[in-house]
Amino acid sequence: MSGLEKTLEELQPIPAKDQTAHCAGPKQSGMDGPSKPPLLNLVMKRFEGETCEGQPSGEGVACFEGGHVYKGMFSKGLMDGHGAFTWAGGLKYEGNFVFNIIMGQGTYSWADGSTYQGEVQYGIRHGSGTYYCAKSGVVYKGQWNEGKRQGKGAIYFNQDETNWYKGDWVANRIEGSGVRRYLSGNTYTGEWMNNLRQGEGTMKWLLHGQQYEGTWHNGVQHGRGKHTWILKREDASRFPQSNQYVGDFVCGQRHGQGAFYYADGAVYEGEWRNNKKHGLGTITFKNGKIFQGGFADDQIVQLRNDRPLPPLALNTSSVLGPDMNLDIDDLLSKFPEQRRDSELKEVEFAVWKHSTELRAIYNFYSRLGFFCSPDHTVMLSRMQLWRLLKDCKVHHHHITLCQIDLLTGDGATSTDVHSPFTRMLFRELLTCIVVIAYHIHHKDMISQRNLLASCFYKLMANNILPNAKNVKGFLFKRPDCTDVAMGYCRRSWEVYQRYCTLKAASRDDKAMTCGDLLFMFKDLNLLDDELTVTKIMEVITKESVDPSNTRSCLNHEMTFLEFFETLLGCAEVKCQSDGDGFDQVCFNDPEFPNAEKAEFTSQSLTRSSPTITTPVNSPICSDSEVEAVGAHTHETSMALSDVMVDGLHLAEPTEENGGWKGTPTELELPKSQFRVWEETVKHFFDHIFFHAFEQYQWNSQPCNKHTTARGQQLHG
Repeated sequence: MSGLEKTLEELQPIPAKDQTAHCAGPKQSGMDGPSKPPLLNLVMKRFEGETCEGQPSGEGVACFEGGHVYKGMFSKGLMDGHGAFTWAGGLKYEGNFVFNIIMGQGTYSWADGSTYQGEVQYGIRHGSGTYYCAKSGVVYKGQWNEGKRQGKGAIYFNQDETNWYKGDWVANRIEGSGVRRYLSGNTYTGEWMNNLRQGEGTMKWLLHGQQYEGTWHNGVQHGRGKHTWILKREDASRFPQSNQYVGDFVCGQRHGQGAFYYADGAVYEGEWRNNKKHGLGTITFKNGKIFQGGFADDQIVQLRNDRPLPPLALNTSSVLGPDMNLDIDDLLSKFPEQRRDSELKEVEFAVWKHSTELRAIYNFYSRLGFFCSPDHTVMLSRMQLWRLLKDCKVHHHHITLCQIDLLTGDGATSTDVHSPFTRMLFRELLTCIVVIAYHIHHKDMISQRNLLASCFYKLMANNILPNAKNVKGFLFKRPDCTDVAMGYCRRSWEVYQRYCTLKAASRDDKAMTCGDLLFMFKDLNLLDDELTVTKIMEVITKESVDPSNTRSCLNHEMTFLEFFETLLGCAEVKCQSDGDGFDQVCFNDPEFPNAEKAEFTSQSLTRSSPTITTPVNSPICSDSEVEAVGAHTHETSMALSDVMVDGLHLAEPTEENGGWKGTPTELELPKSQFRVWEETVKHFFDHIFFHAFEQYQWNSQPCNKHTTARGQQLHG
């Protein structure tokens, strides 16, 4: 019997004979009460109190043979009303009586200090009530049925109420749906049967940083499920990705068919046995290489590079490997069914022809801003994707980066769809480019036979190939400056989210417009003779298709990259008067347009009701077993990025094989100018922007508005 079951057994201290034999008598079904007064079962030795017609009636005290005592209300010789009955053994009941039957609200008290307070029917706990066990300190609050815990209830195993279960009960057993919080902080949410995890449920191991979502049987993982290892660096910050297994479990172990997704981007798909790769499987390394063969006890025993991939591969008919598989089912659904296969094959062939260039582009941008990452992971973030798309001038085709997020963010939550920290694999970038190409060019090329491939070729020829790797903007252009700026990224993301709002009735994501950004600068009192609305709009429209048309950008939805780069540009403007010629170094970039400046003033900013518009091109075990994560839940170490197989060293890609090595080759600022830039950015964020935001938040609190107003009056 588990510890939980033993504790639950201690919650049954009211035997039927102790509750009813001396007072209520046996329950007779189908009747409101007993047919004979159960008081006949008790021999009254002495009575003191009020009487009527020779019978106890009113308030009194009765002593019975055997040492039992009742003190309370009587009616026609029977205990009726409020009273207290004390058994000779020490058990006491105080509450309602109905003609010698314990019925209604009452409290049981045992000699050891245990208590029950709640509803009682025929002397048995029935309804809602709370039981406290003095021996173990366990408390149950919830529903009862004929003396057993049944229905909804919560049980607390310690006084601090940090170790508990809340949910369904059936006949004194945890059964149904419920939440269990363990003393360590670990939690299980899901289905139960007979006090064990059974069915669908999610277990989170707080200290171990692990989570399992899936099927359980007899308290352990069994069936299909997903187990995630949340990795942390030495400084306790989380990795952008986590190890994850999705597949079959048997008796708590990975066993059967499953896929393991490594944090560095490598993937194993195939057979497992007793927590180890065993059988036929395919590894896609983080450098894009693919190997298929046999495994035994987590070791590669056979490779087959001379034959096609077996059926376990994702798409055996595709010219693309698993690391390049396109997820474009939504696009294909727009075509007649007889055209879908040909459209898919042609666009896959087009992607395959450009795979070398695209892989080099992926590797280049995935390293922007993360040159000294201790985990050596190389995965493209959405922030880096935005920079790639802006460098390639994709936003010049009347589509915003926020709209691209919505087009390519299938499956992402409303809070993640615009997150700059979301990572994507190489195949996800390829899918993204195909989707963007279709939405930009399909109307102009509708007559083309292979529409998807034609759109892809056009985007590659006109935008991607001529412009990729020519990094622009304030954030990633110079590596030394990027390191400094990225230190303010997380906190700026919090400010950005604060000013994001819903922009369309049909959407549940939140975004910021250029107008919202201008109001933010006004709210924070950052506008002055140096940082004017005109200057801000010049920074915002620097990379737009028509920088001189600043008014048209007011309703433009901004991604966090555009917001953050605007802050960096404003930092240079705000602090340039103290920069000793710094404005000639950074802000007056040769690429900055000398267009005629639009007339804006801070006084012209007036808030209006938001207009809801539809964006362009928008798509309609036992406790002890689970508490400590055992060996069966830990992944064995296997460095997929550096493996020796039959003498073959699988190293990182090089420039010769289409990869990329080293850091970006953009020129860094001279040391003296870099120090000026660094001090400028630090001064703006640490002493101006974040300080103004904190002050605005404090003044916005209702309890502080009155204090601020009074302070202004006193100093007036």
